[in-house]
Amino acid sequence: MKIDLTDTTAGAINKALVQGRRAIGTPAVGMVLTLVIVTDEENAYDSLKAASDASREHPSRTLVVIRRVSRTPRDRTSSRLDAEVRVGAEAGTGETVVLRTYGDVSDHADSVVLPLLLPDAPVVVWWPVNAPLDPAKDPLGALAQRRVTDTYAAEQPVRELSARAEAYTPGDTDLSWTRITPWRSMLAAALDQVTCEVQTVEVEGEEFNPSCELLAMWLADRLDVPVKRSLSSGPGLTAVRMGTSCGPIVLDRADGSLATLTIQGQPARAVALKRRDTAELIAEELRRLDPDDTYASALRYGVERLNAAPEQASEQPAREPTGSAAEPVAEPEPVEEAAKAPAKKAAAKTAKKAPARKATAK
Repeated sequence: MKIDLTDTTAGAINKALVQGRRAIGTPAVGMVLTLVIVTDEENAYDSLKAASDASREHPSRTLVVIRRVSRTPRDRTSSRLDAEVRVGAEAGTGETVVLRTYGDVSDHADSVVLPLLLPDAPVVVWWPVNAPLDPAKDPLGALAQRRVTDTYAAEQPVRELSARAEAYTPGDTDLSWTRITPWRSMLAAALDQVTCEVQTVEVEGEEFNPSCELLAMWLADRLDVPVKRSLSSGPGLTAVRMGTSCGPIVLDRADGSLATLTIQGQPARAVALKRRDTAELIAEELRRLDPDDTYASALRYGVERLNAAPEQASEQPAREPTGSAAEPVAEPEPVEEAAKAPAKKAAAKTAKKAPARKATAK
């Protein structure tokens, strides 16, 4: 069932939700959370479809906030709120309200969303595109326990990671981090199968893919080893190579769906590492609403420090020969002593002869 409301208010929207539930015969509210999607008209359809698919696992009230651009000065002075209420089959297993704001209402969308939140239920805000630099300080982000962004949709994804690290607040998360969950699980399981020390790591993937940087920062932070970031044509992450004291461990995915795990001394195994769609990513994020400390630690490791790690690693071999040659360098000291030895012997002979001459004189 779909109800269209033009130039409406939050109170009228709540009444339409109650009317829709009664019409389809489900007066009770069986939602577990409120998902607020802040997007534009271009990305609204894809975002709403992903949220609808995720609602099969997490029944929720979905509020889609679309800020309409006012093209004329007259439109900018007029404020209006249009709504589209969907319940039943139109909204999957939850309830959906599409809010289109015009004029000054766009700057105060939190005042429209607040009366529509489910009572005593957690709130998640998701920005598919154009996320604020500090989600926690955004008026809508301040209402949520969990704030989901996607650095992959930014113009400069790698630089966006640095901004996210500076403004991180417990509850922030990134779909670029969610994309590498299967990779992190597989690499952790591979290291559990061997008892050895990881010495070097290489992460290979697309150039402008923040998931590659996040995976590299996670490995560098957890293993405390230099991580090399290499480029490939994709799609996405293509390989992780770890050099260990027991031999190389390689997780290679060339086609974006099936990967090969190779461990020294063991047969190669095929691993399913399919690239997941947005609905699966959102469903995973809605499973946990507590702060992700692992993501925070990896994010704060720093992209700049990651990019500098290969240089430090290349300088390290140059220092080791100097340290190992410290003992041969110290060998000239005995040579100098050997050169001074004849002079010492001559001085000793002279010292012995001097008393003999005094005795003769007496």
